[in-house]
Amino acid sequence: MDWSTAQNILCVRLDSLGDVLMTTPALAAIKATRPDSKLTLMTSAAGAALAPQLAMVDDVWVYDAPWLKATAPRQNSQPEQAVIEELRSRQFDAAVIFTVYSQNPLPTAFMAYMADIPLRLAHCRENPYQLLTDTIRDPEPELTRHEVQRQLDLVASVGYRTADERLQMTVPRAAHQRVSNLLENLGLSPAKPWIVVHPGVSAPSRRYPPELFAEVGRSLVNQGIAVIFTGTADEGELVESIRSQMVAPSHSLVGLLTLAELSALLAAAPLLLSNNTGPVHIAAAVGTPVVDLYALTNLQHTPWQVPHRVLFHDVPCRLCYRSICPEGHHNCLRLVEPAAVVAAVLDLLPLGTLPSESFLGAGPALALAEVQPA
Repeated sequence: MDWSTAQNILCVRLDSLGDVLMTTPALAAIKATRPDSKLTLMTSAAGAALAPQLAMVDDVWVYDAPWLKATAPRQNSQPEQAVIEELRSRQFDAAVIFTVYSQNPLPTAFMAYMADIPLRLAHCRENPYQLLTDTIRDPEPELTRHEVQRQLDLVASVGYRTADERLQMTVPRAAHQRVSNLLENLGLSPAKPWIVVHPGVSAPSRRYPPELFAEVGRSLVNQGIAVIFTGTADEGELVESIRSQMVAPSHSLVGLLTLAELSALLAAAPLLLSNNTGPVHIAAAVGTPVVDLYALTNLQHTPWQVPHRVLFHDVPCRLCYRSICPEGHHNCLRLVEPAAVVAAVLDLLPLGTLPSESFLGAGPALALAEVQPA
């Protein structure tokens, strides 16, 4: 058996929802090349939330791996032994292991090897010997690629390609209708400019300060632009803190939207302003411009193939790949002036003129708009 005849294919992406979404072009490439194949996506509980909106995926397997930080502590290895047995029973022809640059594919590769999956593919920095049958020597950090391009390159190495490299997700009609009703109830219409603001993010190192979000929101409202906040129920306190500091009217849909409805809201929105987190990639998938407040933890996750601005303040400690600022000052975001954020929003709103440089960085090229302090 080889990759051109593999039909029952396991695709492993064990991290977050945004990472799964950035893998959709590669998943689509497999399906486009082998339309008769069955794709099973093994992913985390967080990533699996996206599964109903992934048309190219035939089956989903939820697995929270113990080598990822978000997984609850294990008491023993029985869950992993059960996974290996289940992998063997499903008789996969091939396993494609998708990882970010900082992850090691070998724990997953070992499980696939133990399950006797004949073909096993991943990026790998070290010699995998027999754990992988096919591998790309990981070129990072010497070469920095967008995360989407990284995964497209991986599957292309075994012959899977697609002409459509956009992020892919479907948005149910019912979600569009509910969002339309919500916007009508809020008094918003295409005649009045409005944006979505998503201030929450899991990693503290990627959070733009709430008081600066409030300054941005106040300025936008004063210029006639309505602001809708989104977030999970757990982010309600953060959002209400920002809204109270704005001292200006705003709307909140925090904790009120399903993932499909958030997708529909972003599809309807003229623009998303957000920290670098999952909704940035949802917005890219539905074609909505993004102003991305981008902590310099890594460079691979900028908005893909949509008009965007990536705002940060350059610092010597850039590319730290840390969830918590190792220097304790958070200057890569804290020193991004609210006026610069407002200017980026105004540049990208469809009501304004869209400067040509907004398209730099769409696709595999990385274009970062550096913002220095005033």
